[in-house]
Amino acid sequence: MEILDIVDENGLPTGETIDRERAHTLGIRHRTSHVWIARIKEGRLQVLLQKRSEEKDSYPGCYDISSAGHIPAGVDFIPSALRELREELGVEAKADQLHFCGQRRFAFNAVFHDREFRDNQVSNVYLLWLDREEEAFSLQKEEISEVKWFNFEDCWRGVQQNTLPNCIRMDELEMVRKGAEETRDHIV
Repeated sequence: MEILDIVDENGLPTGETIDRERAHTLGIRHRTSHVWIARIKEGRLQVLLQKRSEEKDSYPGCYDISSAGHIPAGVDFIPSALRELREELGVEAKADQLHFCGQRRFAFNAVFHDREFRDNQVSNVYLLWLDREEEAFSLQKEEISEVKWFNFEDCWRGVQQNTLPNCIRMDELEMVRKGAEETRDHIV
């Protein structure tokens, strides 16, 4: 059972915890870390999207952030982001490689697999520059069915026009665009 910190509107733990299932049943605020992997290919910004497994409890089969996950109780944003990268994609990264793009607060209610799902998150959004071909990622098959590079403009248009099955938010894409513009000259 995954235990999460209950957090305030700024993502600071309140001292109380809750299991993940109850957090999503009751809509209790908790934290997640979101890592967008990007590269420059033929002069164009690309982002790596993961396609969520059909068994996921929310948005099965949809394209999503490169790597994202709930933050276990007692753990902070960056260590959790690094763990998710390792587990989901087989990517070994260091804390100083993650570029902070911003923090998002959001809540929504939906129904997946005939069950109500309430999400109430505070998420830190990070950018990781990594030029690696799709087949070089080691996917956590319970979570991800595939990964695919998208030119940023195509991703933006697909999300905006809802022509790409996804669970990506435009405000987060804007954070990533700005983060990429600010850090593009610092790619190692």
